[in-house]
Amino acid sequence: MGESKLAGQFFDAAIGLLQEVRDGDSAEIAAAGAAVAEAVANGNRLFAFGAGHSSLPAQDVVYRAGGLALMNLLVVPGVVGVDVMPATLGSALERVDGLAGAVLDSSPAAAGDVLFIISLSGRNALPVEMAMNARALGLTVIGVTSVAYGTETKSRHVSGTYLKDHCDIVLDSRIAVGDAELSHEGIEAPFAPASTVVTSALMQATMAAAAEELVRRGIEPPLLRSGNVDGGHEWNGRVMTEYADRIFYRH
Repeated sequence: MGESKLAGQFFDAAIGLLQEVRDGDSAEIAAAGAAVAEAVANGNRLFAFGAGHSSLPAQDVVYRAGGLALMNLLVVPGVVGVDVMPATLGSALERVDGLAGAVLDSSPAAAGDVLFIISLSGRNALPVEMAMNARALGLTVIGVTSVAYGTETKSRHVSGTYLKDHCDIVLDSRIAVGDAELSHEGIEAPFAPASTVVTSALMQATMAAAAEELVRRGIEPPLLRSGNVDGGHEWNGRVMTEYADRIFYRH
């Protein structure tokens, strides 16, 4: 078989979006990286949260080779992935008032920590409430969202606001409402979402900016190595021991 025209179009769309966020979000990415570096340098903690498929970019920066060992996943039971049964329950829980506050109150997150909140639409009660409560607790909130949803959709939070309205820094994924890059004759629904590709790139770019800022401050970034290379486990053991009080996915 020859190459797929639609596959090529998806790559083109994803590359175009990556170029957009690289150029359009550069200042915000640098600011987010500086906030992460500040937390690392000051003994604070790092957390990432996302619901549904927005949890994938959050998971992408937690406990992985080449990533900051201090990044922790803030888990809201029932919304992290599609393994919850039925899968539609996760979507329903995103609209439940009070859930984010309960999770934050029982988490180790505290004033001075950094929390990434990833939500493509930013319109549901869960990410909005999470951002509002986190800022009230004194956390630095970095929202990763598509700002377009704030003008083209209706908020589902009682305040009528969106995630983007309650953040210290906003990283705009620039994903169009509906999250589908392609359409084709004979296919009724649009398809080929790119939000995971772009949002994961925003997260990794921010981690790179944080590492750069830490080095500028004379601090060795607490990075993990691959366990599949010689010496990786030993390296990771030393990092995890040194920063044990700020790593919550081990116990």
